[in-house]
Amino acid sequence: MPPRVELYTAYELSPVQEKVREGSQSGKFGSVPKRCVVTGGLGFVGQRLVETLVERGAEKVVSFDIVPAAANVWKHPAIEYVTADLRDLDAVVEAFKGADCVWHNAAAVGPFLPKPFYHEINVVGTQNVIEACKRTGVRKVVFSATPSTRFTCTDDVEGLTEAEMPEIPQREYVAEYSATKAQAELLLREACAKGELLFVAVAPHTVYGPRDNLFLPNMLEAAGVGKLRVFGKGDSRCGYTHVDNYCHGLVIAEKQLYDGSPHLGKFYVCTDGHTHPDPRGFCVFWEELDKAVVGMGFDSVCAKFALPFWLLRIVAFICDRIGDLTGKKLKLGWFTLRMLTMHRWFSVVAAQRDLGYSPVVSFKEAWPDTIEWFRLKWLPTFDPKSASGTTGGIAQQTVDKVQYQQKAMGT
Repeated sequence: MPPRVELYTAYELSPVQEKVREGSQSGKFGSVPKRCVVTGGLGFVGQRLVETLVERGAEKVVSFDIVPAAANVWKHPAIEYVTADLRDLDAVVEAFKGADCVWHNAAAVGPFLPKPFYHEINVVGTQNVIEACKRTGVRKVVFSATPSTRFTCTDDVEGLTEAEMPEIPQREYVAEYSATKAQAELLLREACAKGELLFVAVAPHTVYGPRDNLFLPNMLEAAGVGKLRVFGKGDSRCGYTHVDNYCHGLVIAEKQLYDGSPHLGKFYVCTDGHTHPDPRGFCVFWEELDKAVVGMGFDSVCAKFALPFWLLRIVAFICDRIGDLTGKKLKLGWFTLRMLTMHRWFSVVAAQRDLGYSPVVSFKEAWPDTIEWFRLKWLPTFDPKSASGTTGGIAQQTVDKVQYQQKAMGT
């Protein structure tokens, strides 16, 4: 495994996460099944979910991932690291044997992956999860979903509940990631309707926290070379989900998986909710990002001139075409531009009502805690000579993992 990736794999919790761990071990957040499987168990969310299940008392947790475990992962006796391809049905069946519940987190995430990844991992992989559950008798599946399956690049999302969002399937999606995640959710919903398994979908929004290897590294890298600017008016409202809050939502959703449950097949969004700077459930994206930028010792992006939306749209179009022609993934494309300029925040009322969800950490303490982690862990590895700006290539740690997955998948 590439050395840069190992920065994001050590079981070294931040001060805020230590408090969550203490609460988990004390039983404050409830019990978990004895035997668990987490697909994508070495991803940003998946790894923390594996740790959370063990912290809450799971006797065995299978961490299933195509990427082998780094030398510095948590070597707890309850954790079994399985290195295998989700597209290999036999391997999935073997990993699922004896499980009480499967948390299906494995996914091709974000806009930066080769296009074939999305269908092969998100759709074919989910088909194998369903088949493996049927063959092994595993009935419970908690699916890591995304709210991007339910909005477009043209309409803002301001405090909507799940019932107010468009239903899937949609006629078009914001990205290939969203389209294939919707297909996966529909496959699970169909299996649930047939009585083949018990399923619920839980989604975060803008997941952040220590060991994030996608969102903040790419933004901070652009800021570190002085190329990041506020996009458009800089007033976009955004809801965030700390990784520990999302893992909590995923874990407690399992309690609703029983025959006759009124919540089977449903979709829920879990964010930091009322703990955001605005208690309605959001913050101003660029204001909070600037705190992270300044926290690294870089120049404030809010103090620089902003880039007008019309200009960015032209640049994004050019970047997308370059990507199509060369296969090189650039940071700025239409999807990224729209996500950084539209309003995106959600109501968590349904998750509170049906799942009993409430954030286990507040944004007001978790965001500074995350910034400090990046200052201590990420900043010493930052190399401005190899970094790129807003329109350049994606951060090296993202590239490392993509290349490793390509090699493992034989693509």
